[in-house]
Amino acid sequence: MKNPNFSRVLKYYRKLNNLTVPEVSNLFRERGSEIATKTIYGWESGQSQPSADCLMFLCELYHIENILETFGYQNTEGEPLLLSSIEKSIIKGLREHPEYQTVILKLLDLEQN
Repeated sequence: MKNPNFSRVLKYYRKLNNLTVPEVSNLFRERGSEIATKTIYGWESGQSQPSADCLMFLCELYHIENILETFGYQNTEGEPLLLSSIEKSIIKGLREHPEYQTVILKLLDLEQN
C-alpha cells in the first residue's frame, strides 16, 4: 500500500536541504548508482517509490534520522511532524540543557509530564 505522504515528505526534505533534483541524481551517481532525474521526480510526484537502498541513501542525504516517524508510519496523531533545522537545533539544545525545561514549558504553557 502506498503512503500518500511519501512523495510530499521526500520533496520537502530535499528542498529543506537545499538540493536540486539534478544534484541528488549526481550524488547517487557518485555513490555508484545511476538514478535519473526523471526517476527522482517520479518519487516526488508519487508515480513510484524508491527501493529500500535508495530510500536509505535519501534519508542519509536529507539528514532524516527517524525514518518511520518522518514518513508517518508511527505518528498516530495525523500528519507527520516535519521539523526544520532550527527546530531540531532547539530540541537538541533543550536536551543538552535540562535545567531550562521548566522555564520553556512554562513559557509555552505546556504541562510537564
